[in-house]
Amino acid sequence: MNQTLAHNNVDPVAEQVLLQPAKLKDYIRIARLDHWFKNIFMLPGMLFAFLVYNPALDLNLLVKIIFGVASTCMIASANYVINEFLDAEFDRFHPLKSKRTAVVSELKPTYVYLQYAALVVMGLSLAYFISFPFLIIEAFLLFMGVMYNVRPFRTKERVYLDVLSESVNNPIRLALGWFIFVPAAFLPSSLSDFSWVIIPPSSIILAYWMGGAFLMATKRFAEYRFINDPERAGLYRKSFKYYTEESLLISMFFYALTSAFFLGIFLIKHRIELLISFPFFALLFAWYLKIGLRKDSVVQGPEKLHREKRFMLYVVAFIVILMLLIYIDIPGLNWFLKQSFQYE
Repeated sequence: MNQTLAHNNVDPVAEQVLLQPAKLKDYIRIARLDHWFKNIFMLPGMLFAFLVYNPALDLNLLVKIIFGVASTCMIASANYVINEFLDAEFDRFHPLKSKRTAVVSELKPTYVYLQYAALVVMGLSLAYFISFPFLIIEAFLLFMGVMYNVRPFRTKERVYLDVLSESVNNPIRLALGWFIFVPAAFLPSSLSDFSWVIIPPSSIILAYWMGGAFLMATKRFAEYRFINDPERAGLYRKSFKYYTEESLLISMFFYALTSAFFLGIFLIKHRIELLISFPFFALLFAWYLKIGLRKDSVVQGPEKLHREKRFMLYVVAFIVILMLLIYIDIPGLNWFLKQSFQYE
């Protein structure tokens, strides 16, 4: 049966339009293949594990990388499928998201759930060939997608928890990148052996999580300003009923400071050369904030961030600097670790 939904650039609830039956391309579109670039957050985990374990660069490792990235893309798309399908009733209140496929097309629930199941099976099957810890973490990424989108949990509707539960995907991706490179000799084969599994340091996990929370809070701030109507914003996302521009700005400041704090601990404890990168990290946060403060900012949809060409060039240069600092030793920096204060 055809349904009707609101669709108007100014006020989506003012006009009723007849939904068109979804086509194959519409089901492909809700998997959001253009969001796969977010899996770049796996890269630091790969680089750090490579530095720690120095695995052989052979065909087996290349296959693991391809399977690992593909697995994460499948699981991410599964989460996007249910996200867009279950968000349709709310996205119609957003000036831009009211044009999303799930809002303007009639998606058949059976097909959507079959698509979701197929993506889950493919993603977890590929993960199985990497390692048991990798499979468990991919399952956790899938679980967080359910918690974020599905009632009665739907953490995206809870103030502050919406940001924290979404940004936890960042350290999950970090761990996924890490376990692609961890040699089999260091991996458990069952849950009973998980007590001795070696994971990335907690300092970088927390820094990554809070860094992702900063990015997500900035996105929320940009969305809230773009909608420019607290009542309508609350209809689009229930957490917006409790947010204000001020509270979002303060939360962004908190997440950035917390991320910097844990990042500093990690840099000093695990790779002193990376201390040189700290000002570049600070500039990355500041630049992203500047972009986020613009009217109709592109951070509302990070997949559009490529339009900020100078910023993207800086990100590439920053990655190159990080890679150099990971593999180049600067013994003189150990001076910072040898200093101590003497108290009378």
